[in-house]
Amino acid sequence: MPAKDFLDLEEKKNLQKALKEEERAEVRERILMFLLLNDGKTQREIADFIGCSLKTVAPWCVHGDPNNLESLEDGRKNGNHKKATEEYINLLLKIVDEDPKEFGYEFGRWTAARLAEHLEKETGIKLSGSQVRRILRRKKYVYIWAKYSLEDKQDKKLRKAFKEKLDEYLRLAKEKPESIQVWFWDGAFKVATQVRHTAPHECGFSLRVIRRRAWTKKGKRKKVNGQRKRGRVNVMGALRYNDKKRVCFMSKKGNSETFHEQLKKLHEEIRQEWINLGNLPEDFREKGPKIIIILDNASYHKKKDVIEQVEKELPNIRLEFLPAYSPDYNLIELVWHSAKEYIANREFENKEELEKVVNQLLNEGGLIIKWSRKLKNKGNAVNVT
Repeated sequence: MPAKDFLDLEEKKNLQKALKEEERAEVRERILMFLLLNDGKTQREIADFIGCSLKTVAPWCVHGDPNNLESLEDGRKNGNHKKATEEYINLLLKIVDEDPKEFGYEFGRWTAARLAEHLEKETGIKLSGSQVRRILRRKKYVYIWAKYSLEDKQDKKLRKAFKEKLDEYLRLAKEKPESIQVWFWDGAFKVATQVRHTAPHECGFSLRVIRRRAWTKKGKRKKVNGQRKRGRVNVMGALRYNDKKRVCFMSKKGNSETFHEQLKKLHEEIRQEWINLGNLPEDFREKGPKIIIILDNASYHKKKDVIEQVEKELPNIRLEFLPAYSPDYNLIELVWHSAKEYIANREFENKEELEKVVNQLLNEGGLIIKWSRKLKNKGNAVNVT
């Protein structure tokens, strides 16, 4: 056994540095063995300190080289994957992000087996699919569902300009809540199947059960009724940015007349709120807050006669239309998503029962929302808060 302080100062510093930087736990453990050995600990004391057997400690203390960290790696674990050179791994990481079509293949995605086969042609190194899979996992790759993207349909310049305008509105709403309010208005999603991302229009809760993940015993699967039922509850809603106040209206259908009526109801609620603060009703038009409504480009939102009526009857309201394919800028999407999650896997007997629960969630404070969650635009997550 080496004498105490057998390491010189430089060797000791190098080992201490390696102990902090080494990612592999087993190598860190072996470095620690040498440092403890240098402090005069016996192999038995080192084994007791680390919590392993003497047979584990002894070989490394005898055959390990403190000046060569590679000697502290377990050569017995060098499997076939070691045939993968650095060039092979770098090429793998490059190809896995490429479209298979670029290499003349008809399939649309890479699997580990396909990558192994292709790289064998490129490099002459033959690995199995499982070996390629292990390499990718070590490089922090995961095998998950691809996401739908609307980026090719979005106008990036319009989105950027609108985001800047929205940020300015939100800043003013925070600094001068008595002068300006920002409301996100939306609807048009179907709880039973999917969210239809088209801000301020009607939102439908269907009687069909929506499936979500749930805890169940391994090997079994929770079952929900997949039968379609007739019956639907339509909702239009608005969300105020500053205090997250919700105003949601049940509606029979979504059209320009309904939209106009619901806007008038929202306008009146804000007006009454302002009057209750001690202001005079006749002063609301001139001194009341400007109401910015963020909404989508549904055709009945932009009907000329509706816009003219809003400008004439509701002068405090200003409609700001989202860029196309930009539901991720509409904060009320989180309300619909949270409501959808809340009633997932539940079966409703009739429309009345569904409407009662929806009303409790949206209008009676029954829905707790995690506002820190990100809004999703077909897979592209953006947090406007």
